[in-house]
Amino acid sequence: MSNWKRLFIGILILVLLSPIGIILPTLLNAGSAWGEWGPEELKEMIGYVPKGIEKLSSLAKPLFPDYNIKGWEDKDVLYQSIGYIISGIVGVLVVILITYVIGRWSVKKKKNE
Repeated sequence: MSNWKRLFIGILILVLLSPIGIILPTLLNAGSAWGEWGPEELKEMIGYVPKGIEKLSSLAKPLFPDYNIKGWEDKDVLYQSIGYIISGIVGVLVVILITYVIGRWSVKKKKNE
C-alpha cells in the first residue's frame, strides 16, 4: 500500500472519529469539548473573557460554527455527528487545496529561477 493511500485512510479514520468530540461530552454531561470554549462559555466559567480572545473572536466568522451545519445545532446527536463529519471533510479538502496551490506556486517559481 502506498504512503498516500495510508495517509488518506488515516485522515478518513480521524474524520469519522471526530464525532467523539460531541458524543462524549453529551454522554458525560460535560458541556463543550475541553478547550473548545467560546467567549460566552469562558465568561460563564471564569467570570470574564480574556482581552485577546475577545479581540480575536470577532476577527473571523467560521464556515461551520461549532463544527456543525447551520440549523442543526439543536438537533439530536446523530445530526450533530453528521455535521462534525461534513465539517471535517470540508476542512481536509480546504487544507489539501491550499497545500496544492502553494505547491504548484513554489514549483512554478522554482522553474522560473
